[in-house]
Amino acid sequence: MPDERQEAEHDVTGGPAGRGYKRESFFHDLLVCAVRLGAADIHLTVGKPPVVRLNGVLWDLGDLAARGPDEGRREVGQFLHMWPEAGHALNPVQTEEIATCLVADSRRSEEMKKKGNADIAVSLPGLSRFRVNVYRQRGSFAVACRVLASRIPTAEELFPCTPSVGLVVRRLAELPRGLVLVTGPTGSGKSTTLAAMVNHINVNFKKHIITLEDPIEYLHRHKKSIVNQREVGEDVESFAEGLRAALREDPDVIMVGEMRDLETIATAITAAETGHLVLSTLHTNTAAETVERIIDAFPPHQQSQVRAQLASVLQGVISQQLLPRLDGQGLVCAAEVLVVTHAARALIREGKTHQVPSIIETGAQEGMIPLDRALAELVRMGVITEERARERAADSRLLSRYLERRG
Repeated sequence: MPDERQEAEHDVTGGPAGRGYKRESFFHDLLVCAVRLGAADIHLTVGKPPVVRLNGVLWDLGDLAARGPDEGRREVGQFLHMWPEAGHALNPVQTEEIATCLVADSRRSEEMKKKGNADIAVSLPGLSRFRVNVYRQRGSFAVACRVLASRIPTAEELFPCTPSVGLVVRRLAELPRGLVLVTGPTGSGKSTTLAAMVNHINVNFKKHIITLEDPIEYLHRHKKSIVNQREVGEDVESFAEGLRAALREDPDVIMVGEMRDLETIATAITAAETGHLVLSTLHTNTAAETVERIIDAFPPHQQSQVRAQLASVLQGVISQQLLPRLDGQGLVCAAEVLVVTHAARALIREGKTHQVPSIIETGAQEGMIPLDRALAELVRMGVITEERARERAADSRLLSRYLERRG
């Protein structure tokens, strides 16, 4: 069911082309075009035509219409026929008109004035949802828009080339307690993996799930579980405050969109210690880096205690990378998987995080896989190029050894 509150707040996309305020209609049609293209992102900024990210590549709409994939050329050609101005560079007035519509409500307008940016969730009922960030740059407005999937994929659908990873993701979602982290750079699909885990719990178990998001991206209906979704800035002041409150709201599972600060990290660890399953994300590239990032967030005099706590509660880390497929048919996810065994707990507790990769290397029976081996497997299967794999490798020499071993 569509989120009526979100639609009421963000009806900038609500009218069909040609009706209402012109910039609203333009933005509406641009969102529809992006969904039909299969684009991942849209960028609007002064001095450039609208730009979309398609299969990992940024395209001006004019270039996409002239030199892009066949299906993309047709779709963009129809859009440019309706909006010929979209083939030309945007000016400050145009971006300001769009931005003003998006931050029309008082709270987001105030956020924009104070911070210079605002996060917004936008919905096109029956088509898709979007995560939008409006921000100022060089005195003008810009917009970055992430296209969210119209349905929540399963873990198996997220990792079609490595089904063992999908099995581990499901297994981690079924744990009764502990801390599970999905990590990776911006745009690597972390939120989608978390949504798949929440949906798996919702479909299969009777639990109370609380999500803390900024903004809410995927809408979860109540199924076997109860799912209460809280938006930071709208329903709760901050991630840390939402986590503290959640401990008084009888949850079984708490999903935290991002562990941004020390207070949120500390409260998440406490929640996992007190018998809850906590799912969250970090912007780190490997499991070992994830552990170190958490430890380093604390003052030196607390780090020994935090290592012991983290060793006790951490259950698994999925570190993701999205790469363009060789056949041009979208993106594929490569993932490093750490399942925290007794041996891994000992290394974390003793501060020997540099040895975690060796645990992952020898943990295939537990479903573990190093990132470089995952990349090598995708190269061997003909899904990605070796050049792309080397760009994302944690250790290029190790990747070479995996490639030689499989060659």
